Amino acid sequence: MAKQLITPIQKRFSDVDSFMHVNNIWQQTYFDLGKTEFYTRVLGITGVFDKLRIITASTHTDYIGQVRLTDDIVVTTDVSRLGNKSMTLHQRIMCGERCLTESSSVMVAFDFELQQTVPLPDKWREALAEYLIAE
Repeated sequence: MAKQLITPIQKRFSDVDSFMHVNNIWQQTYFDLGKTEFYTRVLGITGVFDKLRIITASTHTDYIGQVRLTDDIVVTTDVSRLGNKSMTLHQRIMCGERCLTESSSVMVAFDFELQQTVPLPDKWREALAEYLIAE
């Protein structure tokens, strides 16, 4: 069974819109919090000042249920695909056993000095493989 990183999320009152649920834009920031913790814990990088970073190539999000201010939520993060230069992160906003929002993001290794995509380093690939879910 693949590992999964779980990131607790603290919601703010300002995250709630006029429909009385957490707006979808804020939910994307929750996914970003999960990605940041994933990169830091799993890959040992911050991705902010490093020459080699991970950038977003594509995202897709399904809003399954409403996230309410009172919901105790977490973001789960694992890897659904591991390619040569890219990986696909699979994330969910969970309230207990219920999945409220699900997202997939294609992320690529990018060398900012060369300004091009590059293969995922072997060290990253090994760490990411532990979080690869069965296809």
